[in-house]
Amino acid sequence: ASHLEVYGEEFFPDLIFFNRELNALVVVELKTGKFKPSYLGQLTTYLQILDDKVRKPHENPSIGIVLCKSANKEFVEYVIQRYDSPMGVATYNNIRIKDA
Repeated sequence: ASHLEVYGEEFFPDLIFFNRELNALVVVELKTGKFKPSYLGQLTTYLQILDDKVRKPHENPSIGIVLCKSANKEFVEYVIQRYDSPMGVATYNNIRIKDA
């Protein structure tokens, strides 16, 4: 996990990437359950720290993604509209690969 620190507070985002096409840092939070609004607050904190402490002047603002097991799309769109940072919520399916 990555390590971020500000004002003596430590945070450990699940994944941080740099997207060359977007010229931006991308932070991904992995959640095993259903979407919760508090995940956006956590993500906003990570984006603030990345933009203030890590992002270089020529790079675009950081992007945040919450990847969770399930999410009510309408509810997510309702909650996320108050956030100004570029972020999104996506769901995943468990994929099992059988050994041959």
